Amino acid sequence: MFRQFLSQNSVFSRSVVRYVPQIRTQSTTDEPLFDMENPFEKERQQCLLCRHKIIPNYKNVKLLSQFQSPYTGRVYGKHITGLCDTQQKLVEAEIIKAQNAGLMATYLKEPCYLKDPKLFDADNPIRPHRF
Repeated sequence: MFRQFLSQNSVFSRSVVRYVPQIRTQSTTDEPLFDMENPFEKERQQCLLCRHKIIPNYKNVKLLSQFQSPYTGRVYGKHITGLCDTQQKLVEAEIIKAQNAGLMATYLKEPCYLKDPKLFDADNPIRPHRF
């Protein structure tokens, strides 16, 4: 009987069939804000040279000598210096350039740079290693 009524009354049947719930377009206070920054996100860690925007150069021997061992002349690894991959590779390449140009010693650190302030603690590495 109800179906007959719907088929007879076309206006009522159209309103029932075409009824679509409308989505609210206005924002309410319950909706999340998408442009808000994440309050739990940790600060991005940067290495020492990236933080101060320092580009290593082979002529800056005083800076490069900080990344060289005073006893053996070897370049400290990035787990000790705390540099990122790109800066560590740049420092190593610039130290080799300075040694080839005769500006830095190959096997020992220059005695005039032994009393310079330390950029990192070589005895306490930033990331642990096996020895």
